[in-house]
Amino acid sequence: MEFSNDTDSHLVSEYCDYDEWHSSKILIPSIYLLVFFLGTTGNGLVLWTIFRGGQEKRRSADTFIANLAVADLTFVVTLPLWATYAILDYHWPFGSFACKLSSYLVFVNMYASVFCLTGLSFDRYLAIVRPITNGKLRSKASGLLVTVTLWAMAALLASPVMIFRRTAVLGATDKVTCFMDYSSVATNETEAALEAGLSLSSTLMGFVGPFAVMLTCYFFIARTIAGHFRKERSEGLRKRKRLLTIIIVLVATFAICWLPFHLVKTIYMLMYWEVMPLSCGFHVFLANLHPYCTSLAYINSCLNPFLYAFFDPRFRQACAAVLCCSPGHLAGGGADKSASYSSGHSQNHQGKGMETPQEKLCPTSQETLLRG
Repeated sequence: MEFSNDTDSHLVSEYCDYDEWHSSKILIPSIYLLVFFLGTTGNGLVLWTIFRGGQEKRRSADTFIANLAVADLTFVVTLPLWATYAILDYHWPFGSFACKLSSYLVFVNMYASVFCLTGLSFDRYLAIVRPITNGKLRSKASGLLVTVTLWAMAALLASPVMIFRRTAVLGATDKVTCFMDYSSVATNETEAALEAGLSLSSTLMGFVGPFAVMLTCYFFIARTIAGHFRKERSEGLRKRKRLLTIIIVLVATFAICWLPFHLVKTIYMLMYWEVMPLSCGFHVFLANLHPYCTSLAYINSCLNPFLYAFFDPRFRQACAAVLCCSPGHLAGGGADKSASYSSGHSQNHQGKGMETPQEKLCPTSQETLLRG
């Protein structure tokens, strides 16, 4: 989706020349289609891994991981439409309803994904920092309530897109554009202000607020784990360091993918409100940069399965069972090994798995301290 569709100011457009504005018709559609392929297969595999283990093997964290995968799947299925839109130089041939629905799903995914990550962060906080006193907050009933709430909030916050998105032929060209039209509720003088306000609120609710909560949770998690670092020097220490690494990578990946997108929008708002000096050259630069920032944000929808695969041996075993289609893997111990990879820990499978049951159940082990 091009910059002018979502955040273009009519005031700025009157004075700035956008004749030179263009984005890559090859790179951006290629990224969209790659994210579509990797996102559907990767997130589908995540869901299969979680639900194949049975209800009794799932933990509270799996609720958020599953919903995160559903949110990403819901979004990535629309990417072929957006890839076609970019290839056709932003001509929308799919009709008004597809414009509304696919745009709506983009924002539902943005909100649902960040709410799932926030919920997962808070779940990790309860599991590690307050594992006893807050046990009731992580029950199955609470998980269902949280799931319904986060999807209701995502659907509600994304509703302006469903209401105001439409298609029309703009300007002297014969291209049909999928864009936000506020003319039904705002005048020409107030339309840009409404657009700026909605864009800023989406940044606050879809990035700044949730990210602040995540950072707070992981600060206390890191402090708790660091306290245990000083008490252990062997296997428990190595596993805790691995968990801390996973936490840092997940948060950093989220920030890297979404920060440029929200930063560009915020800079535009500051220019519109004259907090920053208006410069046509810089505004055109933002217009050129925005599609690439959007692509980077979309990439986040296919990265999480690869992070699980890279850091978690259990998820790798589940992937191998699927790819190899081995009856032994699918019917045997593989189901147990792959259950609930999102619990915040993983076992160290060495050799042929000579670890004894007594070692697995040791109350001072990483399994007991950090399991979800």
